[in-house]
Amino acid sequence: MTRVCLVEDDDSSLPLDLYGYDTARRALATYDLTEPWDNTVVLDTVSLGAAVSLLNDLNWYLARLTSDAFVQDPSVSRHEWLSRPLAREIRDGNVSPDDPINRLKVYGVENGRLVDPTNVLRGSGGDGDYERSEYDDTVVVRVTQDEFF
Repeated sequence: MTRVCLVEDDDSSLPLDLYGYDTARRALATYDLTEPWDNTVVLDTVSLGAAVSLLNDLNWYLARLTSDAFVQDPSVSRHEWLSRPLAREIRDGNVSPDDPINRLKVYGVENGRLVDPTNVLRGSGGDGDYERSEYDDTVVVRVTQDEFF
């Protein structure tokens, strides 16, 4: 299963605000939404393509209600997420899922919320741990070169 994570904007309350829009509610009707972090909504899709398509369908709402959206596909990494643009690039075949990605956005987890996204440059393309001792945990999102700069 490919997972989609939506991070709420400071001024919104997901999923309540998403369900306030009829079109968004219909697009999400077939998915079970969970909230692994207090300021997120996560759902499972059948593939990377389905995840990117869903994000495209929800684009108008995401632009107004979320600060970020990313995807986790087990065929790429079981521990790291992909930014929406990187997921689209992989889906379209412009980037190989096996290509090393060394540009990351690392979120801290504090009091059950994703906070303080920070760009980190990894020395190699492999999986790694990112010590941010001020936080309980971290969430690593691989990003494109354009997103990093």
